Amino acid sequence: MHAQIVLFDGFDPLDVVAPFEVLSAGGIASAGALSVELVSAQGAREVVSGTGGLTLRATAALDPSRPGLIVVPGAAGRVGEPDEVPDRDAGDAEWREDEFIPVLLARTLNTELPALLKAAMDNPEVTVATVCGGSLVLAMAGLLEERRATTHHMGLDMLDATGAHMVRARVVDDGDLVTGAGVTSGLDLGLYLLERELGPRIAHAVEELFAYERRGTVWRDQGPAPVGF
Repeated sequence: MHAQIVLFDGFDPLDVVAPFEVLSAGGIASAGALSVELVSAQGAREVVSGTGGLTLRATAALDPSRPGLIVVPGAAGRVGEPDEVPDRDAGDAEWREDEFIPVLLARTLNTELPALLKAAMDNPEVTVATVCGGSLVLAMAGLLEERRATTHHMGLDMLDATGAHMVRARVVDDGDLVTGAGVTSGLDLGLYLLERELGPRIAHAVEELFAYERRGTVWRDQGPAPVGF
C-alpha cells in the first residue's frame, strides 16, 4: 500500500509530519507493506508551510489513480477572517491577508488540487484522509456534500455550511473518507489508518514506539443511533 501526503503553499507542518511519521513507522513495522511520500498538485517542488517559513519537499505529483491513501493537511496561519482585523492598514508590512488560514485554504481552489482530489474520491481503490482544515479543502471544492466529516473545532460551522454532515469526533470514518479534527489528531488519524489497513498489532507497535495513546472513539456509521443526545 502507498500513502501520498499532500503539500500546498501554507500547509500546517504538524498536519503533515505527524501522519507521515506514524505511517512511515507502520511501513517499517510491517516489513514494507506501506510506503509514504510527500506530493503536491504541481509535482516535485519545495513547498513553504504557513509556520515560520518551514519548507518541505514534495518528491512527486499527486497521482489520484494510484491505489492506497491520500492525506490532505490543513493550513497554518492567523485564525479568523482578514476583515475581522481591527484598524488594519493594507500598507502595513506586518499585515498580510494571505497569512489567514481561510485565505490559505481557499487558495488551493485556484490550483489543480480540487480536480485531483475529485478524481481520487471517484477512485474506489483510494481512501482520502484529512487532518484539521484538510477537510475544509475538500468541502470548499464541493467534495463533501452529504458526507460525514470533522475538522478543527473552529471550522465546524464552515464544514456544516458546505453540505457535509459535521460530526464532533476526534476521527470520523466514512468509508473511503477518514477525517481528523484538530492539529494533533494527525497522530490519531495515522494510528487508526494503520489499524484499519494493516491491523491492530502494527498500530499498537507504533503507538508504543511513539509513547502516545489514541484519544477518543473513532466515529463510524454503525450500531443503533443514540437517544436523547
